[in-house]
Formats: sequence, structure tokens, C-alpha cells
Amino acid sequence: MDNDDRQIGKILNRRDILKLFGVAGVSALAACAPATSAAPQPTAALGPTDTAHPILTINPPRAATATVIGALPSCIVRPALTEGPYFVDEMLNRSDIRSDPTDGGISPGVLLELTFLVSQISGNCTPLAGAVVDVWHCDALGVYSGVSDPRFTTAGKQFLRGHQVTDANGMAKFVTIYPGWYPGRAVHIHFKIRTGENPVYDFTSQLFFDDALSDQVFTQPPYAGRGERNPRNEGDSIYRNSGSQLLLNLTPTADGYATTFDIGLNIT
Repeated sequence: MDNDDRQIGKILNRRDILKLFGVAGVSALAACAPATSAAPQPTAALGPTDTAHPILTINPPRAATATVIGALPSCIVRPALTEGPYFVDEMLNRSDIRSDPTDGGISPGVLLELTFLVSQISGNCTPLAGAVVDVWHCDALGVYSGVSDPRFTTAGKQFLRGHQVTDANGMAKFVTIYPGWYPGRAVHIHFKIRTGENPVYDFTSQLFFDDALSDQVFTQPPYAGRGERNPRNEGDSIYRNSGSQLLLNLTPTADGYATTFDIGLNIT
């Protein structure tokens, strides 16, 4: 079981990448092992060296041109982060994850519509159909379902967990709530993308939220009344590792918020 505050990988900036591989060799990066990383500036994550396939990733902006970034792929690639201790492979194929199938209860909170657009890097950027996207996160009070923890015991519960399979456009949609917080972690959502067989390609990371927006949301019930949350993003070691590249851009809706998260995977 992973420790939820253990960092994965080392983030390298563009200068480091070019120094290691040379400008002419950058085009070879897209052919390296399972990938992850992205933001306004291209970065790479060199993952755990004790595995057969270390993580090597690049993250150019989608609209960047070859004259700016050379031969880097056009997909938005993101950094992998720790799975954490609360993943349970429930195999709940559902889009709306707010309910608990065990008792029909609905997790209260501000509505969040979360859409993934998953692409595959293979010389160019193409939609990845048939990928299984898992999402799991805590409720408004910082509680996860289906686990035993020093703070709570929810064994057998299944709220705020589920997966969807990407369609022909690489799209997977979820309806959930804005997650709450718990001591030691910034506000976040876990996700995992799996595809293929023997072996299965497995990419795991986390999504983060703007602190100012979280401040606004948490003035409302059922989030309100829990005191000052700690830490905020910059105080979270996982966020500091590369969370700024995984920060969601939320748009207000009539009922809450909506967001779309683009990610490119280098599946080899």
C-alpha cells in the first residue's frame, strides 16, 4: 500500500532535458517508456529506477509548434503521482459516482462534472478509445469509502468511486462532488487509466484545485464548520512535486462546476 505523501519521480525542466539528450535526440523521447508530464513549460519526469520501465515524460503545450519545441509531441502529457492508500478496485462501471450502491445514499456536496480527454502519443496525438478511467476521492468531510483508517471505517461502502471506458473520442465523463479535505493533504482527486492486456498499461496520478476556489466552496454546507484546512496546495509535498501541472480549470455551471482534463499517454 502506497504512502499517500510519498513523491514519485523527479521533475526535469526543458534545459535539463536538452542537456541530457541533446536537441537532436529529443524526438526519441516519445518512444520511451510509459509517460507523464505537462504545463505552460515543457518538463519531463524521470520515474522510479527500480522498475523494469522507468517513467520518462514530456509535456509540451497542445498548441505549441515545432519551431518552438522542436520534435516534442503535441499531446498534453502529465506527471504520474502516488496512488495513495485508498484505491479499491471495485470495478464500478458508472458515470455518476455520488451514490453508494450499497444503500442508495447520495454524498452531499457541490456538483462537479469531470470530463477526461485521453490521447495516445504515437508519432502524433490520437484519441485513445477503450481505456478504463478510474476516479476516487473523499467526501465533503474528508472521508473515503471502502477502507479502514485511523480517522474512520467505511469498509463495504462504495461512494465516490467508479470507472468509465473512453469512447471513440477518448472521452470519459463523471458526475461527482467537489472533494473535501483531510489533515495532511491539499484538496485532490485520484485517477487511474488502464488499457491493454498482458501487461496492462497503468497510469496513476492526482488532480488538484485552485486554493481560492476551494476557500469559496468550503464556506458552504456540508463543507463549512470544519475549521481552517491544512495544508493548502503549496504545503502539500505531492502538489509541490508537480501538482501545478495537474491543476483543474473549473467553469461555473447552474448547479456547480464543470472541467475538462486533457492527458496524453505514451503507451509502449
